[in-house]
Amino acid sequence: MKRNIFFKTVLVIAVISSLSGCKKFLDQVPDDRQTIDDVFKKRPESEKYLAGVYDYIRSNSEWNGDSSPWEGLSDEIDVTYNDYPTFAMNTGNWDKNRDNFNFWVHYYQGIRRASYFMQRLPENPEIEAGLMSQYIAEARVLRAYFYSGILAQYGPFIILPETVISPDADISTFSLPRSSYDECVNYIVAELDKAMADLPPGRGSVTDFGRMKRGMALAIKSRTLLYAASPMFNGNTVYADFKNPDGKVLISQSFDVNKWKRAAEAAKELIDNPDYSLYREVDAVTGALKVYESLKGIFIKAWNSEVILSRYTTDKLGSYDQNGTPYILGGWSSWGPTQTAVDAYFMANGLPKDDPNSQYTEIGFTNTATAQYAAGTSNMYVGREPRFYNAITFNLSKWINNSSNNIGGTGSAPITIQMYNGGNSGQYNGRNWSRTGYCVRKHVNPNSRMGSNSIVADRAEVLFRLGEIYLNYAEALNEYSPGHPDIKKYINMIRERAGIPQYGAGAGFVPEPADQGTWRIAIHRERRVELAFECHRYFDVRRWKIAEQTDGGPFYGMDINATTTAAFTKRTVFETRVFLPRNYLWNILPGELNKNKNLVPNPGW
Repeated sequence: MKRNIFFKTVLVIAVISSLSGCKKFLDQVPDDRQTIDDVFKKRPESEKYLAGVYDYIRSNSEWNGDSSPWEGLSDEIDVTYNDYPTFAMNTGNWDKNRDNFNFWVHYYQGIRRASYFMQRLPENPEIEAGLMSQYIAEARVLRAYFYSGILAQYGPFIILPETVISPDADISTFSLPRSSYDECVNYIVAELDKAMADLPPGRGSVTDFGRMKRGMALAIKSRTLLYAASPMFNGNTVYADFKNPDGKVLISQSFDVNKWKRAAEAAKELIDNPDYSLYREVDAVTGALKVYESLKGIFIKAWNSEVILSRYTTDKLGSYDQNGTPYILGGWSSWGPTQTAVDAYFMANGLPKDDPNSQYTEIGFTNTATAQYAAGTSNMYVGREPRFYNAITFNLSKWINNSSNNIGGTGSAPITIQMYNGGNSGQYNGRNWSRTGYCVRKHVNPNSRMGSNSIVADRAEVLFRLGEIYLNYAEALNEYSPGHPDIKKYINMIRERAGIPQYGAGAGFVPEPADQGTWRIAIHRERRVELAFECHRYFDVRRWKIAEQTDGGPFYGMDINATTTAAFTKRTVFETRVFLPRNYLWNILPGELNKNKNLVPNPGW
């Protein structure tokens, strides 16, 4: 498989920039012997500058450290190590001065760089008109994407002027107030719509898969409008006092169903784009769907038909492999799904585990071994859906079915993972073991071998995919037009690819939700399972206004102190988390607030 060459170029530019940190921001040029004016006289240098704008797209693949908090601060996983910031933040050590994961400045740097590129590029005599329009459109989409990142994390933002403000301008020039949330959304959407006319259609060639296309702009638009239509920002009276110094209310106090309509229409426009389809692998002889290969291939097969926007990373996504691989195989076992994340998966019969007809039980242990688990496995893991076995490593589960990745080498049988204390991947005197008794295997490449430090590089980090857009569409349509047949159609397409019964009537189906409310529950459940460990859950529970119920209180896993499977299989609190109402929106650092007296803090901070 070929790699995304364009993003490899971006990363080279990033390294060059990091070595030139003493320069002022706008003086960062590809060659010290050139000036910033020279950059916009030569086509190759202008293209490198645009590559530098792309580099502000953030990676979500590293859940440890200070790179990406969205999984570690959600109810999906526990980051094992107590010395990482997510532990402190989850347990209540989070005040207005904490700067971990504060991306406000990062995004505004990307916005400034994009705007400067758009402002200066027309000076370049070496770029023909059509290509110039395309490059400006790419920068416009990138700028909108960075604004959408601020909107998702912090809420209403400051819309900067089109012309970049000079660094030596008077302080009053920088003292701009926040626009309302709806104004921010409308600005992002207008920018995306404006750019699409000059963006290439289709997916492009291997050398420019990472460049902005119309489908990518539509994906950003779909997610932005879905968030804007949700209860958090659509008539949320809790924020009645969230105002600018001049009294301007920043969150709309009245519900508008047409926001859901806009979200549905944006998602459907992308769905109707023939360039994208759900990724499926089929048997070459029978034509039957290969479920497990399809589910794994979404993230392993670089730039497959489902991928809309991806990002190449210098670590080859090794963080997924290292943290998701059990200790016995050279991994760290350090990203532990919570018990509620495990419980969210459906049964093989398509029903949620709490349905009286689901056949779920936590009593006893199976005497039967399968390709997914060994004999003696707890019945709580028996008869689950394929997405469960694709995503979760549990006690006595078998490792990914690739003999070259097993301890015995080529030709060996899949190793059985023991998560109890003293087991081959359970608690021991070191620190690389899961505190929940589970590991995330969803993103692990079965061809990577941690013991020999061989990490496969032929994949990119998926940031937007079509499966999300199907779920965006179904959710928005259910809120705007309950009973519309497309709700069931697109949810069933997700379920069919997942290898579980679809909603409908008759043999081989599960009962269809009866009304808007039960469909809402079904859609939320489907979203949680299909998009698990893809950095959506953190934002979903906030936009649905349910984070007080999901993100605070006791968090459960298995009994990791137990030394046998029988004793291990017991729900046990591994952590008690603190969630406060102010945590719905991120803290803006005091230093930023002090610079701009018109910038009001988020509620509670």
